[in-house]
Amino acid sequence: MTRVSTDNAPAAIGPYSQAVKANGFIYTSGQIPLTPDGELVTGDIRDQTRQVLTNLRAVLAVAGSSMENVVKTTIYLTNMDDFIAVNTVYAEFFENSFPARSTVAVKSLPRNVNIEIDVVALDMGFAHL
Repeated sequence: MTRVSTDNAPAAIGPYSQAVKANGFIYTSGQIPLTPDGELVTGDIRDQTRQVLTNLRAVLAVAGSSMENVVKTTIYLTNMDDFIAVNTVYAEFFENSFPARSTVAVKSLPRNVNIEIDVVALDMGFAHL
């Protein structure tokens, strides 16, 4: 297992890695709408979603993968009324390859944000059989 870290996404706010590489896959920790310097993006859910997905793209890039190699996403929302707006931004990041996905309504998230997303992607540096 290899831990992944980049300054192009917010640092972990607890005892965990931004991502880990294991057995041909990259597993990201959940990203919330923080900029790489730790500023919270508030306001419109579209802006928050865009920041979350930008963070995930940065983590995958340093791990040697990309959004095109994502096989599974999990979206956590505090308000399911945001579902359509989140989908609109989500589609911008997954234009040609839609991964499997779960969307879960939750009561609350770290820092009282409205969205968190984690992904599982193929490790393109791993020898696939």
